[in-house]
Amino acid sequence: MPGWADFNGGDIFYGFPDLETRGVKFAHDQHGVAVDPDTQDRLPTSSALAEVVAFRDHRFPALKGAQLVGAEVCQYENSSNGDFLIDFHPRFENVLLVGGGSGHGFKHGPEVGRYSAGRLLGLVKAEPRFSLATKSEAHHREVH
Repeated sequence: MPGWADFNGGDIFYGFPDLETRGVKFAHDQHGVAVDPDTQDRLPTSSALAEVVAFRDHRFPALKGAQLVGAEVCQYENSSNGDFLIDFHPRFENVLLVGGGSGHGFKHGPEVGRYSAGRLLGLVKAEPRFSLATKSEAHHREVH
């Protein structure tokens, strides 16, 4: 079973095959409320869990009724527009801010590291879409 994503008019469900004998993963990529990562309860609500199970049963009928091995909230951060933040601090020229990539950070990690090092050393030009100026308090996520 490959990793997969089901895009339904912006409503995204995705999953992975059985890795490390933890079972098949099913997830709904849906933004929740803002949380404090130090105090967040990482347990999904019963309605969120029912939604994922209903999707699984509909799209993967051979798994209908399969035992639920575990469930947890997959917390991640991202910027207001869904793009990385890789820019110098407005007041401290020796501080590079890097973030906004949890949803995509793992797969882009090596390139984010290369680009960030290049910015710190003055070897690469700034990419405008990664600038702090393009981020805001209002959510306008365009990148998945």
